[in-house]
Formats: sequence, C-alpha cells, structure tokens
Amino acid sequence: MYSLPCSPITCLTRLAVVTETWPPEINGVAHTLQHLIQGLLVKGNYQITLIRPQQNRQDQALQTARFQEILVHGFRLPFYQQVRLGYPHYLRLKHLWQTQRPDLVQIVTEGPLGYAALRAARKLNLPVVSDFHTRFEQYSGHYSIAKLAAWVERYLRHLHNQTLLTLVPTQELARQLQSKGYERLTVIERGIDQNLFKPTRRNPALRSQLGLQPNQLLVCLVSRLAPEKNLDLAFLAFRAIQDVVPDARFLIVGDGPERSRLQAMHPDCLFVGMQTGTALAEHYASGDLFLYPSTSETFGNVILEAMASGLPVIAFDYAAAHQYIHSYENGCSVTFNDSQAFIQNAVELALNPSLRQQLANEASLSMQGLSWQRVADALHQTFQTLLQELKHETIAPLKCA
Repeated sequence: MYSLPCSPITCLTRLAVVTETWPPEINGVAHTLQHLIQGLLVKGNYQITLIRPQQNRQDQALQTARFQEILVHGFRLPFYQQVRLGYPHYLRLKHLWQTQRPDLVQIVTEGPLGYAALRAARKLNLPVVSDFHTRFEQYSGHYSIAKLAAWVERYLRHLHNQTLLTLVPTQELARQLQSKGYERLTVIERGIDQNLFKPTRRNPALRSQLGLQPNQLLVCLVSRLAPEKNLDLAFLAFRAIQDVVPDARFLIVGDGPERSRLQAMHPDCLFVGMQTGTALAEHYASGDLFLYPSTSETFGNVILEAMASGLPVIAFDYAAAHQYIHSYENGCSVTFNDSQAFIQNAVELALNPSLRQQLANEASLSMQGLSWQRVADALHQTFQTLLQELKHETIAPLKCA
C-alpha cells in the first residue's frame, strides 16, 4: 500500500516530475509543463523536483526553496537531432526516491527515462500519474520506422496503464485512447498566456521589416518544421492563395529537420526561425490568416496562441481545433485530412477581408478565461483528490510490474 506521510492539505506535497523536455527547448510539451509547474508553485503547497536530461554542457540545475532540478545524461535521436531523450536511470531514481521520498511521481514523457521512473516508483510503492502529450505511434511512419508503429502503440498503452491516472488535454483524445484500451484517463485542458498573446501585439514596424505594405496579406504558420506536421499542405494552400491574391506573403515561424528542404523549395517565403516571448507574440499578431495543416497533434497549443492573437485559424477538425473552433464563427475547422477543403477555405478567407476580421475578433474573445493558472488549479485539485483517495484507501494500489 502507498505511504502518505501527512495530509496534502496540511503540508507540502512533494511532487517528482520526470520529463525529457524542458525550456529553453521549444515544443508544446515543454511549454505546457513549464506553465503547469509555475501554477502549482503559485498554489504554495508544493515541493517540486524536476528530473530531466542535461541539455548541454552549460546547462545547470536550478535550485530554489520549493523547486529543484536533477539533471541526468541523455542522447539525441539520430533521425531527429532536435529531440533529446534521457537514459534509463533506474538505479539513480530508485536511490533518490529512497532518500527523498516523494508523495507523487508524474511521468510527463514516455522515453527511456520515463519508463525507468515508472519502474523505480512502482518498486518503492510510490503513486504514479502520467501525461499523454505526443502521438509517437503516428510519428513513426514519417521517420522510416513505420514497422515499429504497432510496437510503439503497445508500449505506450502498457506504460500508461501502469499509472493511477493518465492526463490528457481533451475529451476527444480520452475517447480515442479509451477505445484503444487505455484506462483511468483524466482530462486536464490547456491554457493561454493572455498577457502575451493578444491582438494589440500587432507591430507595423515588424511587418515593414518583413517587406510588407500596411494592407498586404500576410499568411502565417507557427510550427516545428518536421515531417509529421503535414507542412507541404500549408504551402499548397498558400500557392492557391497567391493565385488570387498575387502579393500575399507567407511567414513561417519555427525550425526543425524540414526547414532546409522547404526553404529551398520556397525561397520567396519568409522563414524567420524560432521565436519566443514578445517576439513570437508580435509575429502572430502581425499576421492576417493562420494555416495549421498538422494531422498528428495531441492538442496543438499554437492554435490557441493564434486565436488569442486575433488570427482566423484554418485547421483540421480534431484536437484543439475541435474543442475551440466553431467553424465560420471564430475560425475554420475542416473535415480531418480533407486537403482540398483546407485549401478552399484558405482561398475563401484570403479573398474576404471582412470575414477574416469578424473571425479574428471572435477568436480572441473566445480565448478569454483560458488562463494557465486555471489549468494549474484543476491539476492541483486532481492531484489532491487522488492523494486523499489513496490515504483513505479508496483506490486500490496497482501491483508492481
């Protein structure tokens, strides 16, 4: 049975978080996790230990009164150098948690480090929850390892089903995973930094630097430039827009293994690389139309950021788009994988400035109230409810694997 030293309401909850990505790495998982940890620390009753791979030789562990980092060795994927995984430090984690026993272990990523953390926690009878952030089984088809897709899906289900809860961002995803045999799924939604992403970040000086006239149409995409993001469709849609709006320009924010190929194919487009903070917010708000063609998202934080920035978004009807876009009210959601409809909607909005403005206004309004602190509060309540149920033995401990 699990050992809980005191009520989580009357003392600090000692939370161990295991992740293979963390800022300054730029991706949805790192972005989400940072906001949620900050939100839990604001609650005032958490002592958080973050275990993650060291990102480079200059990377130093942060230590504060209620937050500490423990850095472990990791490695980069040979076919995707931007992704770093942690080695399976089972013995180190087991020793750490024997001497500094957490009340709860949260496994954010499912790589070797995450699985080692699961084994160590289960060996010590520590309660474990997990996060489902990335559709790795879908990614495998884009990296010449398609034969591994079925194995990856079995592995992910095996890992998550050994935890007390698996946290997912939408009810839609929960239903999909449940149909595949995933158990004990809990929805924790996503938020938006409304002080950062807002229409007033529109920057005429930035548009001028990009070579645009005040009323020139700027189509935008913010994404990791990777095969699984279906990026060629965005360029097809933009070329269709150019056929009817010849002076339209395409702004691509992000980096990744596909950048060199795409930039060589589309030298007239504006590739500006990774952007963060205010610069990222200004690039969003300075655009006029946002295309997001990905079909492999678990959620898609950039959709919320674009909407909050006052952009009409065109995306396929699933994940964040399914939850937050009401077609032709605050954006356009297109039948999943219907490439022709995606292009047609892009052209229609490019030709209709008044409709774009109407959708842009409604998009920013619909994002109000989606604060990260609200999401962190929901996560806090989920954790505390789980710990209380364990304390009163209303949840049966899972047997060690």
